[in-house]
Amino acid sequence: MNTPNRPRRNFYGRLKGKTLKQSQRGYLEEDLAGLSPGPVSWEENPERTPLDLDQLFGGKPVWLEVGFGGGEHMVHQAAQNPDVGIIGCEPYINGVAMLLGKLRRAGVENVAVHPGDARDLMDVLPEASIDRAFLLYPDPWPKARHHRRRFVTEEHLVPLARVLKPGAIFRVATDIEDYVRQTLEEVPRFGFEWLAERPGDWREPWDDWLSTRYEQKALREGRVPHYLTFRRVEPD
Repeated sequence: MNTPNRPRRNFYGRLKGKTLKQSQRGYLEEDLAGLSPGPVSWEENPERTPLDLDQLFGGKPVWLEVGFGGGEHMVHQAAQNPDVGIIGCEPYINGVAMLLGKLRRAGVENVAVHPGDARDLMDVLPEASIDRAFLLYPDPWPKARHHRRRFVTEEHLVPLARVLKPGAIFRVATDIEDYVRQTLEEVPRFGFEWLAERPGDWREPWDDWLSTRYEQKALREGRVPHYLTFRRVEPD
């Protein structure tokens, strides 16, 4: 379906992996719709009307996790911060199913889930509405010709800067040195400042960090995590 004014967006990642377990299919059928942040897709919301985050989370500060993987970090943050609402977006349906299972077991309710492209979600987030954002171990796209597919490019950073409040924190974790390079080159170009003052500020995890399955795999394989913290600066 071609919706008028809909931007042309290629998507390069996986949408589905191995066959879901019966329990995971149940989570998707029973829980996912109730965790929707509102009408995000172009089919549901062709006018791109902004989401009502106050109605969604009762006026709480709102955090955003882009690509939550299996969801362990998102569930951890939601449990530790009940006074915050967290929206997670992840197009990989197996990861979404894993998150839903973790949410059931943890019993947290201050979350919303968009099972799709972060760009579509950022279209309908109100301007300056997000207090914190996370980009944790994103797809590295290691080949040079694929670097334009990385999240830390203008296509993603411009809308992210639009939806973050001035002073909001943006955290990036990656074990790929070239991704660190590109992040430090590109993110400050779009309204962010890097907050590191000493090597420990990027070598040591954040105080509230929960090491993810992906990070544990990286450590076993000898790769070094980097923890980059940026702040959204006041627009000119």
